[in-house]
Formats: sequence, structure tokens, C-alpha cells
Amino acid sequence: MARHPCRILGGDGKRMDEVKLPMGDDSTPAVHRVEKIPTHPLDPEKASRTFAGGEGGFQKLLRFSKDNSDDFWGEVASEFEWIRPWDSVQKGEMPCFEFFSGGVMNPCANLLDRHIPSRGSRMALIWESEDGKSIHLTYAMLLDEVCRFANVLKGLAVGRGDAVAIFLPNVAECAIAILACLRIGAVYNTVFSGFSMPALTDRLVAFDPKVVITADFALRRGKKVPLKAKVDDCLNAMQTECKVIVVQRTGDDVSMVSDRDLWWHSAMADACSTSAAEPLEANEPGLVFYTSGTSGKPKGVVHSGAGFVINNYIHSKYQLDLHPDDVLWCTADVGWLTMHIWGIAGALANGATTIFTEGALDFPEPHRFFRLLDKHRVTKVFTSPSAIRMLMRCDDRWQREFDVGSLEVIGLVGEPLNPEAWEWMHTTLGKGKIYINNTWGQTELAGCPLAGAAWLTPMKPASCGKEFLGNSVDIVDDEGNPVGDCVKGNLVLRKPFPMMSRTLWKDHERYLKEYFHQVPGCYFSYDAAVRDEDGYFWVLGRLDDVINVAGHRLSTMEIENAILTCEEISEVAIVGCPDAIKGLVPAAFVLPRSREADQAALRRKILRAVETEISKIALPERIYVVETLPKTASGKIMRRLLRDLVTTGEVHGDVSGLEDMSAVAKVREVVMRASDRSQNFT
Repeated sequence: MARHPCRILGGDGKRMDEVKLPMGDDSTPAVHRVEKIPTHPLDPEKASRTFAGGEGGFQKLLRFSKDNSDDFWGEVASEFEWIRPWDSVQKGEMPCFEFFSGGVMNPCANLLDRHIPSRGSRMALIWESEDGKSIHLTYAMLLDEVCRFANVLKGLAVGRGDAVAIFLPNVAECAIAILACLRIGAVYNTVFSGFSMPALTDRLVAFDPKVVITADFALRRGKKVPLKAKVDDCLNAMQTECKVIVVQRTGDDVSMVSDRDLWWHSAMADACSTSAAEPLEANEPGLVFYTSGTSGKPKGVVHSGAGFVINNYIHSKYQLDLHPDDVLWCTADVGWLTMHIWGIAGALANGATTIFTEGALDFPEPHRFFRLLDKHRVTKVFTSPSAIRMLMRCDDRWQREFDVGSLEVIGLVGEPLNPEAWEWMHTTLGKGKIYINNTWGQTELAGCPLAGAAWLTPMKPASCGKEFLGNSVDIVDDEGNPVGDCVKGNLVLRKPFPMMSRTLWKDHERYLKEYFHQVPGCYFSYDAAVRDEDGYFWVLGRLDDVINVAGHRLSTMEIENAILTCEEISEVAIVGCPDAIKGLVPAAFVLPRSREADQAALRRKILRAVETEISKIALPERIYVVETLPKTASGKIMRRLLRDLVTTGEVHGDVSGLEDMSAVAKVREVVMRASDRSQNFT
């Protein structure tokens, strides 16, 4: 099997068919090549058990979704309960569009109430604490809790269109609060519980919530992380008036402000367990998610509650082959939209069981992930490539102690997936019997318009799949002209879909400028991609994840993939490092599987791998062997911090997203030790 679908070459890369790269303004563009990667044949028996009944049935549905978009989305929406039917399926075009205009429904009612007659006693949510405790809620029990909290919010004068901020870790109360907001028509925003006070303040100031929901503390890797105190500091600095509801997670003392703060458990004890679902027009905002902005100011991405639920219902149904008897574990933190897409909307819209887990996948023991797969007989997992690479470092004890045979499908999103990680999932974890669905999506898109359909799209290792149901994705050059197969370009979307962002919170002009001025009539993703001759897409990373070395544009992902062919390496991050002659040169941060690795031999092997897989022009000038890498709680490597360290020796900007603050200090020590000796390995 070919290991690398896409390679950016310079120098003497002449062995394959070559095409010029039409991006950027370099006088000497890089050259790009795509190797032919075989697909894995489908299992006819498993394909026959899907909703489409087989590959042919899905291809027919896919063509229907593209050729008859209105009819397709109308049929999907008709599976939900509506208070008033829509007047038109789609109105307008990007960037100003609506779906199901005039239709009235309630997202929460379609996630919970709709299932009560047939599945009220079925498990809806399982919460697993860091210390091994579990809470199980059936659909009927979850609805009861949601109605109670909906009444708590209404008692605080929260209603349709009001903003509610949720600053909680992955606890059951977080899911209940989200569903309650959808039930009463409040617009919610969840903030990652690991954010610092400045990062939290920025989001609260921008969102201006009527209520903030938080906890006394969060548990993370055995440590108690104060949340309520952080909220207090933010609100004091903001001098804003809003109510604060506090979940008692640890029971440690916290300051409670009279007439402002109230305990979750006390408020819920007196709340009524019935609450009518608010009738909402299909295009009303339901959730706001803040994502990084190029100006440094977070962007509040606004999604329709109805569109979010309807679109992710059909995507989850086919991308994970999600059935009501499935147990789905999305490993993401609720502070990231991934958890809302799969762990809430996707799971509950399809009547499945969703798992919320507190803490890290490898704590309190390295094998926690495998233990929970076994304990809850998980059938579907949605996670990130970084999480998989972390799990690959575990010793093989889990294979003897835990039965993970219930696992059928793994979905992934968030960053490029290297072939070695794909092979480990397929062969070691899945024993060749699972479907791996690597996807591509963004916060602004609220889902994954590039993906495969589980058991229905032949797997092509490490690709992001094809255009999915109802989506129109293209690759264009800098002038907006479509490029051919195997040519790198800018990834754009040509047609809107229901869950797609409608605006930015209180900043519509920025929304128009940020996403729609580059290629008229298209959404500009800021991602670079290649489409192969079979229609599979390979998303190479952000457009700024390119290092310009002496006029050659090198993809950081390509270099990382080359280094990961070294079996001694478990993780790697490539960043650009300033060079007086070449402008920028690649610097590699590598995490070996063993701390006893011979570093000199490892460096030589890395250089050979990069030269063999790409060319000499891509050789890293600096190689740092580290014992950890700075990551977010969701497992993404914070390459920005690594760039800071190799450029100035210090970290600048916000580090509130870091899972482990000590990781920066450990990496900085390695960089500083190396600064006094030559790092030129070419």
C-alpha cells in the first residue's frame, strides 16, 4: 500500500507524473504529485445491513441529493416532527440563504420527545467520571431532567433568543443544559472549561449572556480546576449583570454571590418536570460557537438549531451507520463543536446512546480508552487523529485485558490523518473488521461535508472521503478557477446546506468578508486540498501550514507524514523556523515511542525518511526530541506555541487551551539546550 497520497516536491523529485502547483505568488512554484492508492473492498454483508441496503443504493441517494437538492432535504426534514410545515425548502444562495423557511419545529423535541413512544426506556446518555463512576439516563429520564432545567431557566426570565453561556466540563448537566436551551429557544454557547480568565472574558463580553452555567471545579488528570472562581473574576471585570448557576461537581467551598448565584441541585429540586417545547422557526439561531479569528478576536459562528439537528441526523446516520441500538462515544470535549455534532445532535436524533466522558483518554491509567470500550460495549467512536496517535503509544496489555470487539466504526476529524495511524486502527484495534471514516469539517460548517458512508464508500487510507450527501465541494486556484485532479488548490463550497453558519454573532459584515469575498458565490475554507482521480479528497491543512524554503512551498503535513514512517516515532509536529539564508526552514519536534531511543540514530533515520519520501529540500534543519508536546484537551498539537519557541524562545499569546501547562516548559528546555549547538543536519 502506498503510504502518502500527496507529496509536494522540489529539487530532484522526477520519478512520478508531475503537475505545477497553481497557488501562491512564488516565482518557482512547487511541484505536486499524487500516488495512486488502492481502496479497500466493501463487505457486502455489512453493506446490506445499512440504511441504503448496499453501495448501489447509496450511490443512487448521493446522486439524488446533488441533482434534486430541494427534494432530498425535504425528504430528510419530513422524518422530523413539525408544528407547521415549511413554505420552501431552500431560499436564496450563499452567503444569504435559508432552509425550511416558514417551518416551525423544536430541536429538543425532535431529539428527545420524538423517541419517547418507542424508545422511552432506552438508554440515551451514559456519563463516565474520571474516577470511574457512571450515570445512566434513559430517554424518558433525560427528558425529565431537561424539562426541569428548562423551567429553571424560564424562572430566571430566560426565553426565546436570550443568550446562555455554558462553562462546564463533560458532565451530564452540560448535555441537560444544552437541550434545555434548545427547548425554550435560548441561544447557547459552550466555552471550553480549560480556557483562562482572559479567554473566557473575551467570549462572555462578546456573547453577553443572560445566564452563565458553570461548576464549582472540574476534574482533569486528578487535579481540581477552579471554574466558579474564574467566572467570578470575569464577571467582576465585566461589571455585567447576569445570573450564575453552579453545578456541584466536587463539593469544595466556593463563593456564592447573594441574589446572583444559585446551585444547580437546589434549583432543580423545586422545578416542575414538564415544560412545553417552544415553537421555533427553522432559521432562528440555536447555538453560537467561538472559533479562532485571523485578527486574534474570536468569531461567534451562528448556527440554526433546526438546521443543525436535521443535517447532522442524516450525516451521522450514514457516516457512522448509526442505528438506535448503537452506543456512540464521541471523545471530544463539549467545549468543541465536535461533541455537539456527534455526541448530542447526531446520536440523539438517531435515537442512539451517547457517552460523555470526563477527563483524559489515558488517565487515570493509560488503557482507560480500551477499558471503557469494553465496559460500555461501544459500537461507534468519533475522535481525532491526535487521540489515535496517543493511543498507539500504549503497550499491548489492553489487547489481553479488554474486549473491544463491539467496535464497528471509527470516525475522525480535526487534522490530517497519517497512514500509519489508519493502519493501526484498521489492523491492531479493529482486527481488519472495522470501518474507518476520516472526514473533513469546520466549526463554520457544523459537520463534515467530506466523508465516506460507513460500509458503503470504499475506504482509501487517510483520505477525507468524497463529497457527502447534499454537499458541493470544489478545489480552485487563487483566481477561483477549478483545478484538475491531483492538483493542489483552495478548498471551497459551492452550495449551502442546512447546518452551515448563517452569520457571525453581532458581526455580519465580518462574516461576509471572512468567508465569501475571496471566490464570489463560494464559501472559502482557508484549507488546501487535492482531489484524486477517484474523487477522494486529501485535505493538506490550513493554507498557512506551508513553509516557504528558498522559494519552495513545503506542506508541513507532508513532512510530518514522512517522519511518521519511522516506527520509532509516535508523534511529530513541523513548524517553520527563521533562517538568514533560506527565509524559513523546517523544524521537527518528535516524540519517540521509547525514552531510551538512540537520538543520534533517530535523527539520521528521520532525515533518510524525509529525503526518500519527499526530497532533500524538505529536510528539517532542526530536530528536537521531546517527551511531550503542547496540546489542547481535544488532542490537537498547538503548533503556534512551537513556532514561538523556535523563533523567540518564549511563548506569546493565549495558552488557555493547553491541557498540560508544563508541556511548554519541558519543550522550551529542549529548545534552549539545543540553541548552543549546531542543529544543521543536512
